Amino acid sequence: MNMSVNDSLPAQIDYQELLKRWLLEDEYRLQALLAAQQLNLSDWMLAAGFVRNLVWDKLHGLQTPLNDIDLIYFDSSDLSADKDSAIEAELNRITPMYPWSVKNQARMHLRNQHLGYISSLDAMSYWPEKQTAVGASCLPVAKSVSSIGPASLILHSPFDLACLFDLTLQRNPKAKPGLFDLRVKNKQWLQTYPKLRDNGEW
Repeated sequence: MNMSVNDSLPAQIDYQELLKRWLLEDEYRLQALLAAQQLNLSDWMLAAGFVRNLVWDKLHGLQTPLNDIDLIYFDSSDLSADKDSAIEAELNRITPMYPWSVKNQARMHLRNQHLGYISSLDAMSYWPEKQTAVGASCLPVAKSVSSIGPASLILHSPFDLACLFDLTLQRNPKAKPGLFDLRVKNKQWLQTYPKLRDNGEW
């Protein structure tokens, strides 16, 4: 299903089913999921623009490139940045064409000046805008791409997926004041995706 700016989604729709279908139809993202799955990381997912931009692209009839692919995971036994670098190096070896960015969410509270997170999902619940706090992972599967189906994909979000599809930008009340506005300006989402609107919701 390809959506254009003139299309509207039905009032009653299974957003999980639709998002899974779009991920399965996107060969670039599917191969990224397979590469990440090979590493058997704890509580991992591909998040942020990996999912968010896919939905906004579909709803605008666009196909924008990803500046990076954010792989997050949670491992409280090793908080070193060196581990993230080692994982990135392995991913670059497997899929050198992908712009990987790896962050262990068990240590990100230190940078963000929060109390310790308890999981990747908990960490995402502090991200500045709700639409970014969506991730995808997959269950262990065979290496053949054709073996992945909707049942193998897992979607993660601390918020309702509907907010990603309604073309709004919603501030997260847990985030630091001003961070949301700074990100909207720097990332130029309103210019790239002109149907987006800031509903001012906290």
